[in-house]
Amino acid sequence: MDPLTHALASYSLARAAFPRLRASEQVAMVLAGSAASLDFFTVYLGPSAYLQFHRTATHSLLAAFAFAALFTSLAALVRRRDSPSRPVRLVFLAALLAAFLHLALDVCQNEGIAPLWPFSPRRYQLDWTARLDLVVLAILLAGVLLPRLAGLVTEEIGARAKTPRGRAGAAIALAAAASYLGARGIAHSGAVAMLDSRSYHGESPHLTAAFGESVSPFRWHGIVETESALHSVDLSVAPGSPFDPEAGAIAYKPEPSAALQAARKSTAAKLFLTVARFPKASVEQTEAGYRIELRDFPYASGAVSGPHVAAVVETGSSAQILNAELIWDQNR
Repeated sequence: MDPLTHALASYSLARAAFPRLRASEQVAMVLAGSAASLDFFTVYLGPSAYLQFHRTATHSLLAAFAFAALFTSLAALVRRRDSPSRPVRLVFLAALLAAFLHLALDVCQNEGIAPLWPFSPRRYQLDWTARLDLVVLAILLAGVLLPRLAGLVTEEIGARAKTPRGRAGAAIALAAAASYLGARGIAHSGAVAMLDSRSYHGESPHLTAAFGESVSPFRWHGIVETESALHSVDLSVAPGSPFDPEAGAIAYKPEPSAALQAARKSTAAKLFLTVARFPKASVEQTEAGYRIELRDFPYASGAVSGPHVAAVVETGSSAQILNAELIWDQNR
């Protein structure tokens, strides 16, 4: 999810589950629940570092404990000696839950995270929603702002709240957001089943994926891999919506070759293939041999955000590797 959604989710968790925490301790929760998003700055370290560390190191269970410990310690440092404070273990638990909430929200997205890093590079994603989901953002914003408006009204009439202000609104917002994401998960299952049940230009699907959009839970962007091609199709799971599996874009795979096989074994290509879910190869003959480009087959606009990386490998006429590098894919 986007940083604002993560901050609102962490704040809502603080208001709903830990309303008695001091302001500095709630800030620690919000920071622990948002810190993983800082890995976007790996873009400034180059495409190789971006592939290795974006949504891996900071999005791991190990990092969640580290963030919780860090911001709990910082909250302890700013405590006033003459003011009451909560036990450190309670603040740590609150910060840890906020960090776990960040991972849970991100695993619902179209882009994978590596929660077991550094022990396993495998990435997990549910493909239920895009990075920015306007419905989730609106629900969390309402859960924060509406109770504050209601509080202003009750202050005007002199009424006293029996529970911590904002607790009920935050709890309702979190429950509503979770229910909405669950509904998207059900819709996603229907979209994948629809993709799996069709044939594409006479070929059966080998691998399918449906990617959520940021606004509508009914519209999905599907990618289907068959024996000879990759297919990009849009579909809707709304009742009565038509679906033509042959109406989308199609990209045919290149013929198998020694140069392509060698390119896939290069260090740059191996790193790229650990991240790319639907790699699309193009092979061009050059004076020295061949130029192979590996790109991730494009998702729908807005389904996956951020920069994109491509692997470029040059081989000789005998398929020996001459050069292999990762570059920013300007064609996306």
